Amino acid sequence: MRSMKMDLYKSQYSTQEEYKQYIYGSADVVGLMCLKVFVEGDQSLYESLKESAMRLGSAFQKVNFLRDIKNDLDVLNRSYFPQVDLENLDEPSKDVIIKEIQEDFQAAKIGIAQLPLVAKLGVYTAYSYYFELLIKLKKTPSSRLLETRIRVNNFMKSYLFFKSYVKVKFNFV
Repeated sequence: MRSMKMDLYKSQYSTQEEYKQYIYGSADVVGLMCLKVFVEGDQSLYESLKESAMRLGSAFQKVNFLRDIKNDLDVLNRSYFPQVDLENLDEPSKDVIIKEIQEDFQAAKIGIAQLPLVAKLGVYTAYSYYFELLIKLKKTPSSRLLETRIRVNNFMKSYLFFKSYVKVKFNFV
């Protein structure tokens, strides 16, 4: 709840500590709550997958921050990425953000492979969607991110679901 309260009064996340605290409370805990359900009481599995679940939540949140940068700045007057001048976002700054997100995705994928089958398809499909969105954000010039909201079209979403289904079904995740 602390992160949601921060949204009421905080518009600039100036330090890594504030940034990490916000992400923990707004995204990492969602990953942990989902994981608790997915492991169906297996505390040992929960403990072994905690870090991956949190990193997946972080990756999703950071992709959302980057995708929604225009709205966050123009409408909410909010900036989440510390020490980055988002109004003048340049390619090197964007590359640092992208690299951080890619590291989160890489750590998360290790845990996805270990999830119970009942949860794997849904989680891997979400992972695939957000990873595709990250690829599009990476290919988009930083100046364009300040002009428009990047999205994955419906055809690609359907394709990603089908591809995820096949990978999970044949244990390629």
